[in-house]
Amino acid sequence: MPSASHVFHRSSRATPPRAVSGQGVYLIDETGKRYLDGSGGAAVSCLGHSDADVIAAIRDQTETLAFAHTGFFTSEPAERLADRLIAHAPEGIEKVYFVSGGSEAVETALKMARQYFIEIGQPGRTRFIARRQSYHGNTLGALSAGGNAWRKAPFAPLMAESHHIAPCYAYRGQEPGESLEEYGLRVANELEAELLRLGPDTVIGFIAETVAGATLGAVPAVPGYFKRIREICDRYGILLILDEVMCGMGRTGTLFACEQDGVSPDIVTIAKGLGAGYQPIGATLCSGAIHDAFAEGSGFFQHGHTYIGHATACAAADVVVGKLTDGGLTARAAEMGAKLDAALRDRFGQHPHIGDIRGRGMFRGLEIVADRDTRRPFAPEKGVNKAIKAAAFEAGLICYPMGGTIDGREGDHVLLAPPFILTDDELGELVDKLDTAFAQVI
Repeated sequence: MPSASHVFHRSSRATPPRAVSGQGVYLIDETGKRYLDGSGGAAVSCLGHSDADVIAAIRDQTETLAFAHTGFFTSEPAERLADRLIAHAPEGIEKVYFVSGGSEAVETALKMARQYFIEIGQPGRTRFIARRQSYHGNTLGALSAGGNAWRKAPFAPLMAESHHIAPCYAYRGQEPGESLEEYGLRVANELEAELLRLGPDTVIGFIAETVAGATLGAVPAVPGYFKRIREICDRYGILLILDEVMCGMGRTGTLFACEQDGVSPDIVTIAKGLGAGYQPIGATLCSGAIHDAFAEGSGFFQHGHTYIGHATACAAADVVVGKLTDGGLTARAAEMGAKLDAALRDRFGQHPHIGDIRGRGMFRGLEIVADRDTRRPFAPEKGVNKAIKAAAFEAGLICYPMGGTIDGREGDHVLLAPPFILTDDELGELVDKLDTAFAQVI
């Protein structure tokens, strides 16, 4: 039966519980039930749900200047946040374009990359290459770039052309006798092969999640993979676009995830943890060379949204990024992430239905299998990931299970991305409640 609510909820057949407050790592519903936010929503709430400093910054900013359209003004919070981000950004990144979320950030990156080549006199470049089993957002351009077959299928006739190579997914892709480095080079070299197939002069760039998130479940690249990708991009003059909407802003133990891979992109997207859930904000950061092409060419990026550079959102995010950097919370994410990894391996390392435990920092994934030895997945019809989500939620744990891990249809995983303020006791509670859900379902 249809819900009595006038809100168009994610599911049209049920109304979710009503959240009424947040305290630290917990969300509380209208009955008083407490839920440990083990996934930070969708890897968003890095500071938890009651950070007094961020709340105060929002209040103070709205009392001074809530909003000024960027067609007329800049603002102090936007300038201050951009300075802070660039001070910690990968080498060569010099400019920040603020938006309202992750899909907008990726959409901006794609359009920025395309117009860059128009500005430098290479309008024949019209194609992007991405990876299968990737996810870059739900707007049409971002969805086109992504490789999540299930999300794309209904809208495929509306999408722009894009091309995909294999993900860097060692658990499923590494061959017997092949080292991690050899595997990484093999799958990275697929980019060169695809470039040669398409014609290098027709390609704008390669877009990838630095640590693959929602679709694959916290899969980092193997050593050397992104360095080889960077070499290929440079050789053929295409842009490297890294999507850190989910894995950036301290989530993996460094402010930008690519710091651990030893590469600098031409464009990098961030969101989620940038606002930590207190305000909707994202950003597309680009190299000085890209911005110079605009400045020396048309002087105008043919793009924009009403709320870009929103003063209140930037004020909140500036406090968030200050806490992640000067406040030490990114270092804490690395420390607590190591503890979380150890706890997961201790509890589930020999579990007959947990095939792989992976990730970086406070970004961890567990791949669920029917047979650990053969890595055979459960039949999709069993709906294992949905059952785990429901069982965990009933136990008072919010986690992020997904299906279609392997190919868009088969495979299940659980993604964990808890707030960086998680204590040792709360970490133990998270693992206990996840164990309860696993025991109930599998």
